[in-house]
Amino acid sequence: MEYTGSCHCGAIGFTYRTSLAPGEWSVRACQCSFCRAHDALSTSDPDGEIDFTAEVPGLLQRYRFGLGTADFLICQRCGVYVGAAIKSDCGTFGIINTHALSDAPANLAAAAPISYDAENSEGRVSRRGQRWTPVQQLPD
Repeated sequence: MEYTGSCHCGAIGFTYRTSLAPGEWSVRACQCSFCRAHDALSTSDPDGEIDFTAEVPGLLQRYRFGLGTADFLICQRCGVYVGAAIKSDCGTFGIINTHALSDAPANLAAAAPISYDAENSEGRVSRRGQRWTPVQQLPD
């Protein structure tokens, strides 16, 4: 199945491909201050694919915080956070913010609150490489 999403003004977005039914998605409500402030709910599928897009490339803002291991993708015009990506020695991986889906499935799995505060940089990069979705396209 293929799902699309974007920021409010349509400048940046994504296509998320997964064979998992929406009720099987691992939806996470990260408890960090960034994700709580954006009311972000993230999901990923290690067997899926993500293409991030920038219809207006100059409006793609990358933001790093905390351990600085991933780029959080935000629209400079409307402020919506659409997802995040990490580049590592094993490849590029990402998550999407389910709130940015164009047509969120009605039967989406319930979000589980989760905290990653105890992770160090190495552990965080390793977890993301195992749990996040391979990214096929990531604009500069």
